[in-house]
Amino acid sequence: MKRYKLEIEYVGKNYAGSQIQLAKNGTVETKPTIQGELEKAISTLTGVKSSNQIRTIKTIFSGRTDAGVNARAQVVHFDTDKEFVASKFIRSINKLLPNDISVSSIEEVDKNFHSQLSAKQRHYEYRFINRNQKSAFDGNLMRIEGEINIERMSKALKYLEGEHDFRAFKNSGVDNPNTICKLTRAECRREEDFIIIELSADRFLYNMVRNIAGTLLMIEKDNLEPEMMKEILSSKDRSRAGKKISPYGLTLVKVDY
Repeated sequence: MKRYKLEIEYVGKNYAGSQIQLAKNGTVETKPTIQGELEKAISTLTGVKSSNQIRTIKTIFSGRTDAGVNARAQVVHFDTDKEFVASKFIRSINKLLPNDISVSSIEEVDKNFHSQLSAKQRHYEYRFINRNQKSAFDGNLMRIEGEINIERMSKALKYLEGEHDFRAFKNSGVDNPNTICKLTRAECRREEDFIIIELSADRFLYNMVRNIAGTLLMIEKDNLEPEMMKEILSSKDRSRAGKKISPYGLTLVKVDY
């Protein structure tokens, strides 16, 4: 049995997240997912039958991305008896995958490699538009009118760097007792009309990036001091943080091993 590591990229707006969802009776939901499309394509290449009810090829992702979230370099592994030639595999699987999903690389790895458990750091960016007028080319990106102060936002983000309890940015009702994460990078920058928030950490809580971005925009909109981010973080109180904002514009950029 061989283990292969894939790097894939996708636009998430047409999918119910990266992970296959199971119905209450244990069967696979019919909503399209990145994992579902990938496993169907791999099953075709390996000659192993697959259906909505039975998953014969199982892929493991480095982490879950929510509905609407994109990835430039999501990492996936799977096991198979079949041997692949990298160039032929990439060419063949990309013909089978929808246009908004593609495989950029494949390599055989040691059986000890695990796309999720072996990951050391994950890098995300959240991108939105700062312009008073809409454009036909804005797509699904969120647009914020009025002046945005990048220096204030950058100062607020710096309070998040380091190892902290991020319970204030954890979705209510989500069962995740471990809320400690170590952020190694929390920055933002402007590129013409785009504001880009960049976050890197050893792990992220579910919807944590979107909740942090929403809090950052709340602080800026209400003209609060950047230190408010530190107070919200220390409070461990979700009700004090900003609203979860749109998944469109959130991208998993890279995973380090």
